[in-house]
Amino acid sequence: MSGRTRVGFPAWIARGGLRMRLVVAFGLVAALATMTTGALAFREARNGVLKQSQDTVIAQLRAQVGRLAPDLAYPPSRQSLRRFAVDVARAEPAATWRVLVRYKGISETSAPGDPFDALTPAVREAVDASQATVFQRVRDGGRTSLLVGMSVVFAGPTRGVPVLSGVQVFLTVPQTGEQASVDALVTAVERAMVPALGAAVLLALFAARGVLRPVRALRRATRSIAEGHLDTRLDVNGSDELADLSHTFNETAAALEQSVAELRAMEARARRFVADVSHELRTPLAAMSAVTDVLDEEAGHLDPDTATAVRLISEETVKLARLVEDLMEVSRFDAGAAVLHLDEIDLAESIRRTLASRGWSDEVETALPGPDALRGRVDPRRLDVVVANLVGNALRHGARPVRIRLSAGVPAKEVPADVPAAASVIVEVTDSGPGIPADVLPYVFERFYKSDSARTRTEGSGLGLSITEENVRMHGGTIRAANRAEGGAVFTVELPLRRDESESGGSS
Repeated sequence: MSGRTRVGFPAWIARGGLRMRLVVAFGLVAALATMTTGALAFREARNGVLKQSQDTVIAQLRAQVGRLAPDLAYPPSRQSLRRFAVDVARAEPAATWRVLVRYKGISETSAPGDPFDALTPAVREAVDASQATVFQRVRDGGRTSLLVGMSVVFAGPTRGVPVLSGVQVFLTVPQTGEQASVDALVTAVERAMVPALGAAVLLALFAARGVLRPVRALRRATRSIAEGHLDTRLDVNGSDELADLSHTFNETAAALEQSVAELRAMEARARRFVADVSHELRTPLAAMSAVTDVLDEEAGHLDPDTATAVRLISEETVKLARLVEDLMEVSRFDAGAAVLHLDEIDLAESIRRTLASRGWSDEVETALPGPDALRGRVDPRRLDVVVANLVGNALRHGARPVRIRLSAGVPAKEVPADVPAAASVIVEVTDSGPGIPADVLPYVFERFYKSDSARTRTEGSGLGLSITEENVRMHGGTIRAANRAEGGAVFTVELPLRRDESESGGSS
C-alpha cells in the first residue's frame, strides 16, 4: 500500500504495515471460526435441550391421558371435561401446565377463565386431521412455550383397533428452564470467544514475526544495494517462498554487481580515452594554430581560392581547438580533478568584462547593478565560462535582443551585520527567439545533445551547456532552462553568496 491504499483493507490497516494486516487477518479468521463453531455448537445444544424437554412433556402427557381416559364418561359432559383437564394438569408437580380439553364445540380449561390464547389454528387443524401428537413452539405472554395437541382414542371392540373419542387435549407449558439453559449456552460461547481471539492474536504476532524477519532482511539488503553496496547478499534458509525470494534477490544482486562493474570499467576506459586523445591533440593543434595564424596574415596576398581555403582551415582549427579544450574540461569534471579558485569580486564588473572580451557589449542588453553593489566569492574563470556559454548560446540559437540580468536572490532569513543582505545572486540570460521545444527542455544540459538531429555540424561542440551546469554545481548553485511566456528562452543561474575568508574566519 504507498502512497496508495490496498483494495480490501481500510486505510489505517494499510498504513500499519504487513504486521498489522497479518494480525487483523488472523483475528478475523479466528473470530469467524469461533463464531461459526459457537453457532453450530449452540444450535446443536439448543436443539438437544429443547428436544429433550419436548419429548419429556409429550411422554408425560401421553401417559397421563392414557391413564385418565378410561375413566372419562362418554359422551363427556362439560363438568367431566373440566375435571379431566384439571387431572391432566396435575401430572406436572410444578403446576406449570395449562390444559384445554375440547369435545364437539365444548371447551374446558384446567384454570377457570383461561382464554388459552396459545392455541394456533395450525395445531388445531393438525389434531383434527391426524391421530398423531403434534407440537409447536409459540410465544405466549412474552415468553416461549411448548404447545402440544393430541386426540384421545379408545381401544375398539374389533381386535383393539383405536377409535377416536372426539376428545382433544391441548397443553401449553412455558419453557423457562430450557430458556435459562440456552442463555447459559450463549454466555459460555461469548466467554469462549475472548480467549480464542487472544490466542489468535498471539499466534498472529508469532507468525508475523517469522514472516517479517526475512522481509526486513530483504528491505535492509535492498536499501544497501540502493546505497551502492552491490556486494550485499541474503542468507537463504529453508525452501519456502521467502527462501526462493531471497535466492532470487541474491542472483539479481550478483547480476547487477557484474553489470555495474562492466559499465564502470567501460566508463573509465571511455574517460581515459577522451582524456588521452584530448591531451595528445593539444600539441599538434598548437602547431596547427600557429601555422594558421601565419597563413591568416598572408591570406591577403594569396589568390582568392587559396585564401578561402586558408580561412576555412583556420576556422576549423579554432573549432577543433575549442572542442579539445571542452573535452579536457569534461574529463577533469569526470575525474574529480576540477577545483575552485575562489576570489571575492564585483560580480557585475566580471560580467561586463566577459561581454567586452568577446565583443558582445553592443549586442547584449544588460541590467546590472552599480559598482560593488553585489560582491561574492566565486571562481572568476568559471563564472566567465558560465556567462560566455549562456550568452553565446542565446546569440547562436535565439534571436536578438539578448539580455542578461544580475540581481540579488532570496533574502537571508537571519542576516548578521557583517554579511550581504541576500543569500544568493541570480543571473538571467534571455533571448527573443522561438524558445526551446518542450521535448528538448529535459535534455538541454546533456552532453552532445542537439535538438535538431538533421543538423550535423554547428559552431558549438555540444558540451557548452553541460560544462556550464558543472561549473554552477561546483559553486553550490543551480541552473534552470525554461521558455518565457512572451517568447524566447531563459536560462536562470542561482549562486550562493559566500563570505570572505577574512570575515568568516575559515576557508570556503
